[in-house]
Amino acid sequence: MRKTLVYLAILAVLSFGVYYFLISDHGSSYDPKEADFTIKDTASIGKIFIANSAGQSVLVERTSNGWTVNKRDRALPSMVNLILSTLPHQETLYPVTHAAYDNAIKVLSTDSKKVELYDRAGKKLKVFYVGGTSANQNGTNLLMEGAKTPYVVQVPGFTGYLGSRYTVEMTDWKDRTVFDMPYEEIKSVSVQYADKPINSFVISRDGENISVSADTNLSRHLDAQNTRRGNLYLKYFTNINCEGIMNGIPGMDSIIGHSHKQSVIDITGIKGEHQRADIYWMDINRRSKNLTVSDPNVPDDYDADRLYAVINGGKDTVMIQQYVFRKIFRKAFQFFQNDDTTAIPQSSQLPRNVMMHKDH
Repeated sequence: MRKTLVYLAILAVLSFGVYYFLISDHGSSYDPKEADFTIKDTASIGKIFIANSAGQSVLVERTSNGWTVNKRDRALPSMVNLILSTLPHQETLYPVTHAAYDNAIKVLSTDSKKVELYDRAGKKLKVFYVGGTSANQNGTNLLMEGAKTPYVVQVPGFTGYLGSRYTVEMTDWKDRTVFDMPYEEIKSVSVQYADKPINSFVISRDGENISVSADTNLSRHLDAQNTRRGNLYLKYFTNINCEGIMNGIPGMDSIIGHSHKQSVIDITGIKGEHQRADIYWMDINRRSKNLTVSDPNVPDDYDADRLYAVINGGKDTVMIQQYVFRKIFRKAFQFFQNDDTTAIPQSSQLPRNVMMHKDH
């Protein structure tokens, strides 16, 4: 019993010490209202506005068709989920200490991000400022609008800076979808190769019936159309994403202007909608895997892993991966092969200008 009392006394002293050095150090009491940076019911959030001191901003809104950014583009789901998983869990540890107060206020005044949160009806829920890291580098300084005292905030299980989650960069927020059309909604898919048009094709769908259109100089040398392969191919166009968005990179327009086109892929939906990608080869560079070992499917002048693509009606330039798009880069003759045929037909079976190696 005596030992228990001793332990309780020690615990009380330690608790007082934490309060004295961390909370009372600034001379302000802990204000629950000014320290409440959480929103537990994230389903109630309808709009998120983030702006930085340099004048950049993003407006992320919930709509009937999902989240949008700046009223123009689909928002990246993983970015939305990151914010919505941060808001219920970012907990306040203590007010910024007296020793760190001046520096914290300076950063909040000159290099902070303002976060405004609204419900689905447009009513303001919370407004706070995201400053720099805490003095011990394990938390982030946040200041509620109208308050004088910043607080050190942290997400349990995460040690680091929360400011990067409240980004204002459009490239962080824009959805990375290149193609996303379910099989049932596809009317046709056109794949046109720039250098070898004889490999180009169009697959049209009418219910469960499909037809493959190809160069007559090619199709007359091959077997009958393989309907199963065509139907399977049309199922490849859901959730096809790019690796990264290249908008705003200096000289990007010039790079695309001088790049060699690889193909144009155009999907038409049954309601008339279009999804199109103009795809360009990326020049070989010091990071290219085929710099020393040639890739049989890629010309030696170009990178074997990545390409550029212009999407969304020319608004966005993105980087795509061969690994993701390889299943889409089919050739017309493959839709006229039997299922037990996996090899490229013998040269004698095809016109001389059909591409078999080093495809463009």
